[in-house]
Amino acid sequence: MSLRSELEKKIEKKQQEIAGYDRSRAEAESYLKALQDMLKMLPKEAVEVKADTLRQGSELSRVRDLILSAGKPLLIAVILEGLGKEKTKGNKLSLAGSLSSYVRKHKIFTRPYPNTFGLLETSFKKERSPAPPPDFGIFK
Repeated sequence: MSLRSELEKKIEKKQQEIAGYDRSRAEAESYLKALQDMLKMLPKEAVEVKADTLRQGSELSRVRDLILSAGKPLLIAVILEGLGKEKTKGNKLSLAGSLSSYVRKHKIFTRPYPNTFGLLETSFKKERSPAPPPDFGIFK
């Protein structure tokens, strides 16, 4: 093999290596551009949102306010009435489903009784039946 052909092979190999760099650079620049575009969509002063807070003015925020003002857990029908919504099966299922997702995660809402929702922050407890009499279970 001549010196010329060896040099041509090395040049070709290096050009392929550079082309790979160009491809990687183009991908990196594209990714960077996408990140910059996403940053432009955010407000200048980002408001930090906690996972266990409700968006102000949302339906669930209004439900929370209703339960707080009542001071006790409320039936889903009473909640719908307080929101000014019709007591249809669809409305009940929709709202109960939204509230239940928070109940399952043990965040914000509780379900002390069927179709009844309360708040964790107020620590509503289930009413217990009175204790049995002291002589309960003793045969006389």
